[in-house]
Amino acid sequence: MLDPACGSGNFLYLSLLALKDLEHRANLEAEALGCSREFPAVGPECVLGIELNPYAAELARVSVWIGEIQWMRRNGFEASRNPILRSLGNIECRDAVLDVETGRRAAWPEANVVVGNPPFLGGSKKRSELGLEYTETLKAAWPHVPGGVDLVCYWFAGAWDRMVACKLERAGLVSTNSIRGGANREVIKPIVAHGRIFEAWGDEAWTVDGAAVRVSLICFERERGDETPSLNGLPVDKINSDLTDFPFDLTSALRLSENKSTCFEGGQKHGPFEVDDDTARAWLQAPRNPNGRPNSDVLRRFVNATDIVRRMSDAWVVDFGAVMSEHEAAFFEQPFEHIHEHVKPVRMKSSLAAHRDYWWRHHRTRPELRKALGGKSRYLVTPVVAKHRVFTWLTMNYWPTNLVDAIARDDDTTFGILHSRFHELWALGMGTSLEDRPRYTPSTTFETFPFPEGLTPATPAADYAEDPRAQAISTAAARLNELRENWLNPPDLIERVPEVVPGYPDRILPKDEAAAQVLKKRTLTNLYNQRPAWLDHAHRALDEAVADAYGWGDDFRAGTLTDDEILARLFHLNQERAARQ
Repeated sequence: MLDPACGSGNFLYLSLLALKDLEHRANLEAEALGCSREFPAVGPECVLGIELNPYAAELARVSVWIGEIQWMRRNGFEASRNPILRSLGNIECRDAVLDVETGRRAAWPEANVVVGNPPFLGGSKKRSELGLEYTETLKAAWPHVPGGVDLVCYWFAGAWDRMVACKLERAGLVSTNSIRGGANREVIKPIVAHGRIFEAWGDEAWTVDGAAVRVSLICFERERGDETPSLNGLPVDKINSDLTDFPFDLTSALRLSENKSTCFEGGQKHGPFEVDDDTARAWLQAPRNPNGRPNSDVLRRFVNATDIVRRMSDAWVVDFGAVMSEHEAAFFEQPFEHIHEHVKPVRMKSSLAAHRDYWWRHHRTRPELRKALGGKSRYLVTPVVAKHRVFTWLTMNYWPTNLVDAIARDDDTTFGILHSRFHELWALGMGTSLEDRPRYTPSTTFETFPFPEGLTPATPAADYAEDPRAQAISTAAARLNELRENWLNPPDLIERVPEVVPGYPDRILPKDEAAAQVLKKRTLTNLYNQRPAWLDHAHRALDEAVADAYGWGDDFRAGTLTDDEILARLFHLNQERAARQ
């Protein structure tokens, strides 16, 4: 038994006890049949480990010996006395996935079974935590593993590769629950396609270094055994790569061309481009610049995910767009001087040439999003990660961060379809999660979703304005938005104050301190946590309109349209449309 990320040896300790219990049971049964009782042969040498941290590796060796001594004494056998603890070379202190000297994959010792709790390190953090050189070398050493995956995925890939080479029988590993989706899931797909997951828990609470996380526990093999698979403690026919037991594999849903160039990640700054509200408003009221343009051309309200699910902050950001040259940016005197003083010194220290060459621009300027928003007065946004999948409207004066996804549509019909139970279920099924909060992405959750026929993002809203289906959805969606806005910002608690210059939305301010205390709790998260009856009724009316648009209205009203049935039908539509592309 091998644990290739053994830490201080907890899994090795438990594995040794389990192996010794199995042997002891076999010996007792043999003795009952008349055979002589044998002295235990299973010992610490039967558990193998790899651990990068020298101190943890030594703790693991001690833990295993303690387990051996405890078991022997508990079961009436004499434990080793001279010496009490012997050296355990089968627990190695080294990297388990990369041989840094050769730049190749690290070798694993021969074993029948692999278990372990590999390190939890998100794909986006590998470079900062492990270093650029190590990360690039690791990627080159494992060319069949997607580069942006969480670090734990290399242990799954390593175990599966050994099974394919007939050097391993079974494996059971702990991962963050994000392994169920996105690029991480790619290491699970070959296991399901050519072997099987025989036992799994998809989303369990776990504590790592005092921090609560959500994990998946996955046991898999290449040779398919006879026992019935178990998912979350229940027998199932098959476990899919997203750790569901649907009769169809939702992970094989394909991106639809009709949904492309509509949903985008927000921008990334990489530098202190923000300015406080007083400075921003002073710049807005300043005289026009030498180019005849006001500072409002490059000042935008800045929106992150917290602003959406809680209360909107009064954050501002300087944004010189995607193509503005340094010469052009310099005409906006006050914003440019601020960026020159505060951002340029940071950018000049960056290892990225683009940061140094275009220091006045954001890191990710999202030209494709800017193009898609052209000619629109508003657009939809949703947090990348949130407990509730909510959508809301922003005007063009707002610029979203990379933790916000922006949908370049301005019609209530699209808002209603996205806020329906149909899209919510699809997003939950196709997306990953961070801890217990689902993640939304343009590629996996939006571009794969089959909108009702004729109401897709490829169709201009004006083309279906007279469609009764679109009108019904639009009416229900607008009503939902109106009711939510009334709850979030009751007229008797707020004052709408015009911004210091035209073109920006009014500022929403509490009338007094008592109102401010009430408004602090008026957030979309709290609203959907409570889900009052009026909100539930509004969503049901919206869901009914969307069901009618799909042609499933009678089943919805009859109560036969279960969540699993909805996903099955949407998956069928996805496959059908993908085949026509």
